[in-house]
Amino acid sequence: MLKSLDPRVNRLALPEEFEAPMASKEQLDQFETYQAFVQTKEGKPFEHAGIVHAPNEEMAFLFAKEQFSRRGMFCNALCVVKTELIQVTEFTDNGQDVYDTLEGNYSGETSESFEVFHLLKRGKQHKYIGNVQAKDFEDGLLAAKETYSRDKPVLNVWITKSENILMSDEEDVDIWNTLKEKKYRDAIDYRAADKIKAFKEEQAQG
Repeated sequence: MLKSLDPRVNRLALPEEFEAPMASKEQLDQFETYQAFVQTKEGKPFEHAGIVHAPNEEMAFLFAKEQFSRRGMFCNALCVVKTELIQVTEFTDNGQDVYDTLEGNYSGETSESFEVFHLLKRGKQHKYIGNVQAKDFEDGLLAAKETYSRDKPVLNVWITKSENILMSDEEDVDIWNTLKEKKYRDAIDYRAADKIKAFKEEQAQG
């Protein structure tokens, strides 16, 4: 008989005939992961806030808004990007700049737009450094190396295509206006709650 990972279930001493064959999971039946970035004040760089699990990009944005902008963190803007669409460099140690490990030169091509995030200290979060134009991810890293001066060594770089990022815009500004007046338990008072409820009802009907 299959043993549960929950000791409370195992203590029930269910009979052997209770055992049922395990159903095979469908491909991609689990939520995907998205990285969320928050801008706490206008003019400040976006900073990595954490990860959310969601079935799609729009729901990831709503989950990130609920998780990272209500509980004491002031939010001016928010963006999310699917984890698998972010290219990540190796981590460096002993104060070595990761850009110094790159070989080759920037091609100068501008066929694709990329967003670049730097990690300057272990244990901290990646911060947005800027946009570069390049032909591919590797070329984008070389473009960032040439474009952005660095006072401190960069220990790790995240880079993703600009088109992969879902970002709040000026029309979304009002979604932050009531945050200071709300308590974290009052999720029903947030617009996102209605959208999440509608999504669940749609899934149930499907």
